[in-house]
Amino acid sequence: MKEYFVYCIYNKAHQKIYIGQTESLQRRLTEHNNKFFQGYTSQFNGEWTLIHSEKLSSRTQALSREKQLKSYRGREFCKSLIRN
Repeated sequence: MKEYFVYCIYNKAHQKIYIGQTESLQRRLTEHNNKFFQGYTSQFNGEWTLIHSEKLSSRTQALSREKQLKSYRGREFCKSLIRN
């Protein structure tokens, strides 16, 4: 059975949060830091660090939880996890 992860990462240099979902959390974090994809996180220099992750049993659940975390309350929750 596959596992899926929803995650929040933080770039301290630019004070930015990114929320996403993946099948391989460690690989995806490496991709963000190596600017593997052209997208939001590749616009910013500095390291992206994991501040929160959740393991889910289906992609449908992961996409639903990702949507919740991208809401105002979800983003506030992620911001509350940042340790400066």
